[in-house]
Amino acid sequence: MRKQITKRAVDALKPGEYLVDSEVRGFVARRLPSGVLSYGFRYWNRATGRRRWIALGIHGTVIPAAARTVARKYAGAVADNRDPLAERVESRADAARLASTKQVNDVLDEFLKRYVRKNELRSADEIESSFRRYVRPRIGAKAIHDVRRADIIEMLDGIEDHGSARLADTVLAQVRKAFNWWASRDEEFNSPIVRGMARTKLRDLSRHRILTDDEIRQVWSTFEGFQPEAYGRIGRALMLTGARLREIASLRWDEIVDGVLTVPAERHKAKTNHALPILPAVADLIGTSPDKQAEFVFSTRKGTTPFSGFSKAKVALDKEINALRKEARLKPISDWRIHDLRRTARSLMSRAGVASDIAERVLGHVLPGVRRVYDRHSYIEEKRDALTRLAALMERILKPSAENVVELAPKKKIASGSR
Repeated sequence: MRKQITKRAVDALKPGEYLVDSEVRGFVARRLPSGVLSYGFRYWNRATGRRRWIALGIHGTVIPAAARTVARKYAGAVADNRDPLAERVESRADAARLASTKQVNDVLDEFLKRYVRKNELRSADEIESSFRRYVRPRIGAKAIHDVRRADIIEMLDGIEDHGSARLADTVLAQVRKAFNWWASRDEEFNSPIVRGMARTKLRDLSRHRILTDDEIRQVWSTFEGFQPEAYGRIGRALMLTGARLREIASLRWDEIVDGVLTVPAERHKAKTNHALPILPAVADLIGTSPDKQAEFVFSTRKGTTPFSGFSKAKVALDKEINALRKEARLKPISDWRIHDLRRTARSLMSRAGVASDIAERVLGHVLPGVRRVYDRHSYIEEKRDALTRLAALMERILKPSAENVVELAPKKKIASGSR
């Protein structure tokens, strides 16, 4: 049957029936006995006198209009006395030869450029750093089609032996994403990464660490005199708001309006605007804009760029804290991370009598169910009350009665460096 191939027309085809397009010669839709509907282009090869068929895709993954566009291109080739099937086979062979010469480094470069940077991923710098430090030195020079499972295992073993199992899993996830992305572009490539390569289980990654009152005093005190001072201000702001590190560290002056800071959706994990009222203690940490050119609140470069160098600053912070604890004949502070401040703030809000729902909204967590859709109240005043309670409890912790305080040696300056 000759008729224009449209979605309605092909949906009406019964198994064994086919439809020849009335617009593009050679464009065909056929319903196979299995019920699957496929598109194709058929033509005569004038040199051999044989009929040829080129598959254009399966209905559901390809729409009629897209299949017709490709068929029209092939029809043009036939009109020019060319063989489109032979050309496609040769083109794929050329692509395979080119792909076989690509190194892992080339694939990582393409992934960073066309996916990571293009989509403005918040973790872009972290991914690029991981590739540079852990992946490129080990498998970067290998041809992408020559990478085997054993190469991935050896790379992960090295990262785990000199770092941690968690770090190995982080790198694995980043490389898996890059390889899967490349597989979508190179049909000859199959990723060597399979299930079971992770070194830790999800439940092992869950942390429950919160700071004790003594640790809160120690960390706060060290933040107060820390250099670079922008990092110290960021740390104290985290303790008073429960916000995520990047939400505070990348805060812009134009995100502060009428005593409320708003983390925009593009920087918020839940992809929604997150507003927090600014209490006096946090306002003191924010200060005022140094000049009209300043863009970022927490910066070591007069507001032109946000603070960076978090890993270096955290190492220096721990060194300073543990030096003070050693002088006081105390054990080093046990393993803690900056994100533990967020968990600590949430726990302190419960301790201060803040309702669970409100505490979750302060942290920017999205509540489940229909409430997320229908409850559009801003909760600014409720958040203000919660943060006021948190600040009051922090004040009591930082200035307890004398019998509850562990006396530490006077603080000595320890060079921490800055960027």
